[in-house]
Amino acid sequence: MISKKEMAGQIENYCKELKLPAIRQNYQEEIREANQKNYSYEQFLGQLLQQENDLRRENGKKNRIRLAGFPAKKYLEDLEVEALPEDARKKLRVLSSLEFIKNGQNVVLAGNAGTGKTHIATGLGIKACMEGYKVLFATVPLLVNQLKESRSAKTLRTFEKKFEKYDLVIADELGYISFDREGSELLFTYLSLRAGRKSTIITSNLSFERWEEIFKDPVMTAAMVDRLTHKSYVINMVGNSYRLKETQEWLENQAL
Repeated sequence: MISKKEMAGQIENYCKELKLPAIRQNYQEEIREANQKNYSYEQFLGQLLQQENDLRRENGKKNRIRLAGFPAKKYLEDLEVEALPEDARKKLRVLSSLEFIKNGQNVVLAGNAGTGKTHIATGLGIKACMEGYKVLFATVPLLVNQLKESRSAKTLRTFEKKFEKYDLVIADELGYISFDREGSELLFTYLSLRAGRKSTIITSNLSFERWEEIFKDPVMTAAMVDRLTHKSYVINMVGNSYRLKETQEWLENQAL
């Protein structure tokens, strides 16, 4: 007959092979509690499986956030809502429901620098990760470079398949750098692939009538605006600088 020590060793090995870290960590404590409280086998097993499931859910959230590539963790709860432009204040609750992802709708945040565009986009992205959605965050210049490199390496089709699988793509900082024709065409093609099917958040410091400065082609610009804004949430982010306000407050506190 196998001893308790030998059985414990087998359980440890099974947990390692089956990748059950929560059960491996907690089963001995759960055995003691089950004996003290006279749990049934079903209650004991259910408790262990619940702990393993909870750990996997939590690790899944952390992995989705890590893989999304956020430059910094900015949460919706940290927003100073009163300091946001009026249009953002009105629509933030609707966006926070994440229904736009479920419906495959886009969000365009357009306005001057420092008004909270990237914070809102990142906060929505992190919340989406927490709720099980697969998210990608990239600045538009970085995204264009990745597309060009994929074309050069003849891996564009692989990139396309990966790009299409994201429930939400956040393309940050459209307008800070203009592109050559190749970059414009690639960006147009890959954002168009998602139109009406999967959600994209665009942040831009330029109004739509100035997007031609980026794409250098009026026809392509008109088509891009049309596809991105169809049944989308377009948020006017023109307002006082959110960052400037925070900097002024910080400087005032340093002077005290």
